[in-house]
Amino acid sequence: MRRREFLQISAGSIAVTALRGIPQVPERPALRELAGAKNLLVGSAFSFAQMARPEMAALLAQQCSIMVCENELKWGPTQPERDRYEFEHADAMVVFAEAHGQKVRGHNLCWHQSNPAWLETTITPGNAAALLRQHILVVAGRYRGKIHSWDVVNEAIHLEDQNAGGLRNSVWLKNLGEGYIELAFRAAAEADPGAILTYNDFGMEHDAPDQERKRNAVLGLLRGLRARGAPVQALGIQSHLTAHLVPPRFHELHGFLKELGKMGLRVFITEMDVDDRDLPADVAKRDRMVAGLYRDYLRTVLAHDHVRAVLTWGLADRGTWLDAYHPRGDGQKKRPLPFDAELHAKPAFAAMCEAIAECPARSEERV
Repeated sequence: MRRREFLQISAGSIAVTALRGIPQVPERPALRELAGAKNLLVGSAFSFAQMARPEMAALLAQQCSIMVCENELKWGPTQPERDRYEFEHADAMVVFAEAHGQKVRGHNLCWHQSNPAWLETTITPGNAAALLRQHILVVAGRYRGKIHSWDVVNEAIHLEDQNAGGLRNSVWLKNLGEGYIELAFRAAAEADPGAILTYNDFGMEHDAPDQERKRNAVLGLLRGLRARGAPVQALGIQSHLTAHLVPPRFHELHGFLKELGKMGLRVFITEMDVDDRDLPADVAKRDRMVAGLYRDYLRTVLAHDHVRAVLTWGLADRGTWLDAYHPRGDGQKKRPLPFDAELHAKPAFAAMCEAIAECPARSEERV
């Protein structure tokens, strides 16, 4: 048996054999069951390495109705050389999701990070459009009909760069101008016309002047794309939140979500976690405050019918990106997710359950 075939078979069966080994969640149904009753998708990012851990794979299968590959579908892993593509891990992850009745989000087709070295040294204004279009056609085309939604363009706005429209000084803007965004969406629609094509970004959640400016820039980008007939169908709000002793407010987010609804756009919460770097060291207190933020935020966004999916950026604390990129000053591990490193449910899990149970059922099949 070839290694790829073995990986695919293993991906489809590993969680089934491990379900008895995961800690039980007392007196609460799985998130996917609660959300399914509301016509809502709920899930997590996951990695190939996590999928290979039977107890983690089982928890993902138990709790999630939608999954997103954390890194395996980004440009660097999928096209490490100009004329070579690599899909072994991503293929196995898609098989895993299919085996457990889960939808898959694709993340991402165009970004300023996670690009291979060859792209950075090869790209020119003369070849950039062909490089971007070919990559999207190959990658999105491979999974045609298997992907619920693609993050077609990720994080294109960076107000600090002071460009027109707030656009980021990415390799794509430098070589193609602002038209690269429309090009990417049109290529994605050609490659997989059934996928929901999404623009994904961060820093739009809190009541704060800088986040209000970011929301306005995102609305401007989306309105321009829609006016030109570009096939953008959803906004992904990453929702990397930061907890403080004084909880943040999300009042202004309501108006933003209403504007997106008027445009006919779906909204996905795509990468939710809560950074506890500014909270006390006491674990029980931290967990309560993190859970409070989960509850408040989800109650805010789920009040809007066109919010159709909620994904956390990981399901359990072990291996969270926040420990590597934003460590706590006291050296303690962060606790940003619904389950702890030993896969026990935390107050954040209960808060998610409560917010989902309280939210109105989605009014129509738009997921």
